[in-house]
Amino acid sequence: MLLKSIRHSLDELNDLLSQLSDTDYAKPCPALNNSTIGEHIRHILEMFKGLEKGYDSGIINYDNRERNIRIQTETQYAQELITEIKTELKSENKVIYLEQVIDGLSLRIQSNYYRELLYNLEHCIHHQALIKVAVLPFKNILIDENFGVARSTIEYRKQCVQ
Repeated sequence: MLLKSIRHSLDELNDLLSQLSDTDYAKPCPALNNSTIGEHIRHILEMFKGLEKGYDSGIINYDNRERNIRIQTETQYAQELITEIKTELKSENKVIYLEQVIDGLSLRIQSNYYRELLYNLEHCIHHQALIKVAVLPFKNILIDENFGVARSTIEYRKQCVQ
């Protein structure tokens, strides 16, 4: 179910990318402190790539992202990366270690692959909510009403309707 939900969120991003010009994708949005839709999507995708990059070694460091400008300026390139991420998702859980430097101190925390996949899914949905704010002014863009809404919120809303 987790992998299915991740693929769904990535498909939603892919669908959005297919509706955006590179110009609109890279245009600063005042409501997002002048960040761009592309910057948010780059951040999402590079987090997933960081997890997959560290899977074999068992050591993940999300701070060591590439920060590839092409991802945030070229919609087609971002779509290619989404396809790549979807094919790289692993189904086997394993212990991994999360490394990060905070206030000059290096930390290593035990986690597992599924926990980090869940983190990346929630992180993706959070950024989708921000992206939705940037997309609202575009009248020609169609996104699902649940784009950027947590799965638990979607389920809760369904229960309230019944």
